[in-house]
Amino acid sequence: MLSPTSFPRHRIRITLLENIHPAARETLEEAGFSVEVIPRALDDEELNRVVAESHLVGVRSRTKILAPQLAHARTLLAIGCFSVGTDQVAISDAAVAGVPVFNAPHASTRSVAELTIGNIVALARRLGDKNLKLHGGEWDKRLAGAHEVRGRSLGIVGYGHIGQQVGILAEAFGMRVLFFDIQKKLSLGSARAVTSLEGLLEDSDFLSLHVPDTPRTRQMIGAEQLALLKPGSYLINLSRGSVVQIDALKAVLASGHLAGAALDVFPSEPAPTTAEFDVGFAGMSNVILTPHVGGNTEEAQRNIGIEVAHSFVGYIDRGSTEGAVNFPQVNMPSIPDTHRILNIHRNVPGALAEVNRIVSEVGANIEAQQLATSRDIGYLVMDVNKELSDEVNSRIAALPMSVRTRILY
Repeated sequence: MLSPTSFPRHRIRITLLENIHPAARETLEEAGFSVEVIPRALDDEELNRVVAESHLVGVRSRTKILAPQLAHARTLLAIGCFSVGTDQVAISDAAVAGVPVFNAPHASTRSVAELTIGNIVALARRLGDKNLKLHGGEWDKRLAGAHEVRGRSLGIVGYGHIGQQVGILAEAFGMRVLFFDIQKKLSLGSARAVTSLEGLLEDSDFLSLHVPDTPRTRQMIGAEQLALLKPGSYLINLSRGSVVQIDALKAVLASGHLAGAALDVFPSEPAPTTAEFDVGFAGMSNVILTPHVGGNTEEAQRNIGIEVAHSFVGYIDRGSTEGAVNFPQVNMPSIPDTHRILNIHRNVPGALAEVNRIVSEVGANIEAQQLATSRDIGYLVMDVNKELSDEVNSRIAALPMSVRTRILY
């Protein structure tokens, strides 16, 4: 495969779909690339054509790049998920095809944390109910069920970047912060780790979920877990809709065991930005429902656009896979007056020796070299002190284990 960086940057085809924040396009154009923007999701033949004709493709959440689309990836070098998650891309298939997938896992951290705290205050003051009644023309100033959050305990399940931010903000409100995580995490502020999920549930006035979608987390909060929460407590889920058993949640809300809940995610969600959607909580008081907008702020989307765009630039210019979710992590500094070989190959014995043999035969000296592997693939970055010909590129690409090869001049 001919290196796209062996010809002018403006000839590298970058396609951004689904109204990705303009900051992404601006960042890429400032770096000298030409960008096509398509402000909607694609599927079927339209998507196949874009995947086949682009060097880089950026999507948000509605465009699905799966194995059938990757079969058309003749020139595709990388995919950018301009989002926190990567569920919309078949990342294992992409790795086997030699296509790293980049995302922005932390760019919306603050936005999600702020919405979580807003929901905690809104639940404690029953603002959802008060808002609906006043919109309906009913003035209800009763104080029953309205509380301050100061002094209340917040239990956080999943103490990653978002969970930590939620804890810091909650402490500023005077809340007592507890957390449970399957990995050992350093406490920030006065937060205290709890050794079991059950122990956390029993001591939480508010339970906030911040875990990824994994086999271990799916349906992790069901009837048994909800029964352990304090009477009159609250549940907030801004993580994944699969984490909570919805029927069990409805039951504890209907019984009055929980005083309220806030949900931003659901087991199944419509693909269009606007659509009819029955969430199944009609008529339940003090249940705040939002349409998966935890990371939907201008600030978060701008940060995501810039972060993934920088990942694109780093991969094209230096072969950096730092931040790729499906690729060995390599970010080797550039050495002046050298040429760089990038080789993606099946992870089999002897691959490095074969590449080195070819480079040696042209009389080049290796100045720096880094090989990283995953279960399926190996990724080799090598700087040499001599200009390498297209013949070297072709010979390396022709090795039986090679998937893709680029030479950066």
